[in-house]
Amino acid sequence: MTRHRFSQLLICFTVLHVAHPVAVRANAAVYTDALANGWQDWSWGGVTRNFANAAPVHSGTASIAVTYTGSWSGLQLGGPSALDVSTLDTFRFYVHGGSSGAQIVQVQVGNSTTGVATILDFTPVAGTWTQVDVPLAALGVSRQVNYVYWFNNTAGAQPTFYLDDVAFVASGVPTPTPAAPGVGPSLNVDAAANRHSISPYIYGMNFADENLAAELQLSVRRWGGNATTRYNWQVDANNHASDWYFENLPNDNANPAALPDGSASDQFIDQNRRTGTATLLTVPLIGWTPKDRTRACGFSVSKYGAQQSTDPWMPDCGNGVRTDGTEITGNDPRDTSAAITPAFVQAWMAHLLGKYGNAAGTGVRFYNLDNEPELWDDTHRDVHPTPTSYDEMRDRTTAYAAAIKAADPTAQTLGPVSWGWTAYFWSALDWAPGGAWWNNPQDRLAHGNIPFVEWYLQQMQAYEQQGMRLLDYLDVHYYPEASGVALSPAGSAAIQALRLRSTRSLWDATYTDESWIAEPVRLVPRMHDWVNADYPGTKLAVSEYNWGALDNLNGALAQADVLGIFGREGLDLATLWAPPSSAQPGAFAFRLFLNYDGLHARFGDVSVAAASADQDQLAVYAALDSAGGVLRLIIINKATQALTSLVTLDNFSPSAAAQVYRYSAANLAAIVREADLPVSQTGFTATFPASSLTLLVVPASGVTPAPTVTRTGTATPTST
Repeated sequence: MTRHRFSQLLICFTVLHVAHPVAVRANAAVYTDALANGWQDWSWGGVTRNFANAAPVHSGTASIAVTYTGSWSGLQLGGPSALDVSTLDTFRFYVHGGSSGAQIVQVQVGNSTTGVATILDFTPVAGTWTQVDVPLAALGVSRQVNYVYWFNNTAGAQPTFYLDDVAFVASGVPTPTPAAPGVGPSLNVDAAANRHSISPYIYGMNFADENLAAELQLSVRRWGGNATTRYNWQVDANNHASDWYFENLPNDNANPAALPDGSASDQFIDQNRRTGTATLLTVPLIGWTPKDRTRACGFSVSKYGAQQSTDPWMPDCGNGVRTDGTEITGNDPRDTSAAITPAFVQAWMAHLLGKYGNAAGTGVRFYNLDNEPELWDDTHRDVHPTPTSYDEMRDRTTAYAAAIKAADPTAQTLGPVSWGWTAYFWSALDWAPGGAWWNNPQDRLAHGNIPFVEWYLQQMQAYEQQGMRLLDYLDVHYYPEASGVALSPAGSAAIQALRLRSTRSLWDATYTDESWIAEPVRLVPRMHDWVNADYPGTKLAVSEYNWGALDNLNGALAQADVLGIFGREGLDLATLWAPPSSAQPGAFAFRLFLNYDGLHARFGDVSVAAASADQDQLAVYAALDSAGGVLRLIIINKATQALTSLVTLDNFSPSAAAQVYRYSAANLAAIVREADLPVSQTGFTATFPASSLTLLVVPASGVTPAPTVTRTGTATPTST
């Protein structure tokens, strides 16, 4: 955890020095001599705590002794469910600074699901008890709290202090009048400008749950990740590589004798057919696959010696790192795996074609050319310890993609499936020497000093000159590199604000990425530039991405922003890694685009120009329903206060009212249909609640709005 000063959220509070214990009416106790029912210790980092400290105490027989032994640590108390404190106005506790005092502490009270919190800094006083009151008005009218924490807001240890009589109380302080909405940035939509189709495949996921996929009529679902690099369709087993001790693990299968029928990959495709979802299937290029269904591991302790970590359920399987920290080399790949060629993939496709048909019909439509091959010498180093090079990436792509196209000429291929930023510009062979390798990237220099992705596209274009296109989609993975964002919980207020800013890395040439990248990423425009220069006609895909906090409103805002950007910037396919469950806020971001009314009404299929004067406050995306004359706007309020903005409409003649659908902290379990909004011929003014997603359905003059259903949800799909 890093240190942040939440100056915009700091709350004025009163500190009272008391000579004698003061009776406190604890309307909702958190701690009085012991943790109250339902409250648990969720502390993190270097902090010791004693919940039965005998002295000093403020009242009763015990207090909490807190000692920060490490930087950025915290005493956190949490509950499995939210506590309704709507009738209470203050979080109150007593603090004693011990013999030293002057500790630098920050207290936060909030709800980890909604992301709403109130924060203040305080300094305990040595030798005396001090009352600290935290007003709760900033949490809104319907206040639901499921955690409190006291944060060590320093980079070092701090001396012991004490807490007692911790409770939510009704102090009698008058409830403040809610602040008037702030003035938001102007928004403009031009229905005649920048018109282009929105690909339905940008709304995909990896391994989505069937119920969610069916509800969303999910467009594409990916079978991907490290374990798919070594998946054997014949015996239905994966090697889980460095993710789990380089082990071969057979998939649960009710009838192994029937294999390959009924394998996990067959079941994956079967689900997609039931939900009308296209399949993106990862096929191996690495040259190895599990040799059978027997559990085995790449670095046996009995064979290769003691290791730093072993599988607690299979203690002979190690992580391939000796106890002295050096990596085991020279192991035998055949301990787990058998060598394969493109014929292995062709045989798999023959099975799939016989069972499901071809890509142009009802078969598998998309094939990923493996997964993050630049990391094989780490993730799969038991069978591929040598870093991949420019030439190896080209040669494996041409061999396996040609085999795929020979088996099914209508299949669509995606590559090179690179892991992230560094792999776009260099090969694994370039960074293998370590140190300041970028000053002398030998593999790149040997290939004309051309960035890897550009060189790769050039090689694919050169191959097509022989008469066959091997690559249909340029596919890269992208995870924001800013600390605490990707695949992470919501985090502090500062992290949440960073998460919402960092979506600009997908498009904005003026945004310097707030990570070690430290330069503009502009990912999708950059991909367009590469393709236009090096292999025109190639589509664009991001088959893994994740902005984190999908269990939180903050993550839902970011996810909706990402989907809006993908449509506006002309991406052709995207699949979210680690998708949300159906009930989590992140799922509602997808519903806003795919099923906002429960009747499968969708955002629209033609993107039009939409601009915000300040995208860090309000982001806006617009789409036309090409079939029905309806304009839809999605407006994301990233600010922590309500904002009122003027929205102007150009080159569109609206009807007199717009339907309003909203997702916000007011109801995290539903997209709420609100009162219609009056619309003039030039636009409207509207207030957007703090941290909210708003969908406006604006029919053209004389048009009655109807759901936009661009795909059917029938159990027997027309295509997968």
